[in-house]
Amino acid sequence: MVLVLLLLLLAFVVLLLVKTVRIVPQARAAIVERFGKYKGTLPAGLNIIVPFIDNPRYLIDLREQVVSFPPQPVITEDNLVVSIDTVIYFQVTDPVAATYEIANYIQAVEQLTMTTLRNIVGGMDLEQTLTSREEINNGLRGVLDEATGKWGIRVNRVEIKGIDPPPSIKDAMEKQMRADRDKRALILSAEGERQSAILTAEGNKQSAILNAEGERESQILRAQADREAAILRAQGEGQAIQTVFQAIHDGQPDQSLLAYQYLQMMPKIAEGDANKVWVIPSEITKAMEGLGSSIHEIAGIPKDATPRKRVDMGPSEPQLAKTSDTELTSTNKAVEEAIAAADAAANPAGSKSGSGSGSAPADAGSGHAASPAETPPPPLPDDGASDVPPPPPAPGAAPQ
Repeated sequence: MVLVLLLLLLAFVVLLLVKTVRIVPQARAAIVERFGKYKGTLPAGLNIIVPFIDNPRYLIDLREQVVSFPPQPVITEDNLVVSIDTVIYFQVTDPVAATYEIANYIQAVEQLTMTTLRNIVGGMDLEQTLTSREEINNGLRGVLDEATGKWGIRVNRVEIKGIDPPPSIKDAMEKQMRADRDKRALILSAEGERQSAILTAEGNKQSAILNAEGERESQILRAQADREAAILRAQGEGQAIQTVFQAIHDGQPDQSLLAYQYLQMMPKIAEGDANKVWVIPSEITKAMEGLGSSIHEIAGIPKDATPRKRVDMGPSEPQLAKTSDTELTSTNKAVEEAIAAADAAANPAGSKSGSGSGSAPADAGSGHAASPAETPPPPLPDDGASDVPPPPPAPGAAPQ
């Protein structure tokens, strides 16, 4: 019996301790009532209360809480129904007010959020609703913070999680955005084609200018080459004629040779398929007589073929007209000076001996060769006559 009493006493002591000591977790607050009336608020940690008299009725979470409300239909100013999801971040600042001022503060915040959201969005059209989320958030936070202050709750942040317009409006908006994108794409394509055409035209212009300049330079160079070729050709022909003429005079031809050369021109008269009839000049008989006997004379062929005056052959190299190219002139001078210096270094004795002679040796010692145009013609034998014998008459010409 005594043991039972001891056990009962021990159980009562334990129960008394449990009812007396209360441990409140961190960031929590316990509301204590005594006989159904508010007695106090227990902070976090170890707390002692009067057992069986004080009753910890509510445990309030003081941390910031996040509540996501389901989508709510809201009518905009242009009579379109949109579904809006909201998220609210709030914190209990007064556990007593949150316990005794309102029965369920989470439900109260949700209903207040919906009514405030309908009021704000009802004054906006769809486009403003979709583009004014920050404005809606600020309006909701201001109204909720003011209304929930007496409940011991502080609303820190309100976010619009989603705004979903009706499917038909979505389709229309997608078409509008697609048309806008197509318009911008066409504008960009047109601008690109315009820039491409401008750049192409500028490139063609530059190409035409460069081609014209190249063609001009090519024509100038071609004309200069043709001119120099014509000059060289004419000078060559002149040198050839002078060489043949001088060879004829140096060879002292007689009438027999000239008559033979005259007869050699006969086959050329009959050349060509169209020559059906050809006329033999009257001088042919006299030429043939000249082949048989050198006593007879042919009119126009002199007996004495000895040249009375030697023909000036002129320069042996073709001469081109002097140009005004300063760079070429300076280059030629530099080459001539280099040649003169090389000759002076190779023949120091000859240069010293040539320096005291006349003008011609001085020029030879300096390395400057006299141009063919400045070379005087060789002396010709003078037999007292001043005229050159006339050339033989052309075939078919009448004798003088």
